[in-house]
Amino acid sequence: MAGILWAIIVILFLFWIFGFFLAHLGGLIHIAIVVAVILLIYNLVTGRGARV
Repeated sequence: MAGILWAIIVILFLFWIFGFFLAHLGGLIHIAIVVAVILLIYNLVTGRGARV
């Protein structure tokens, strides 16, 4: 039972750290999403997507 409790504590701590950095680096996250969407559209237009 102690192992489960420690796992929950660690997971909550990681979520807290992740949320803290997202709050301060929110602009960078949006830039990364825009770049990812641009690359996705570029790959779709040029036909370099996955071949099935």
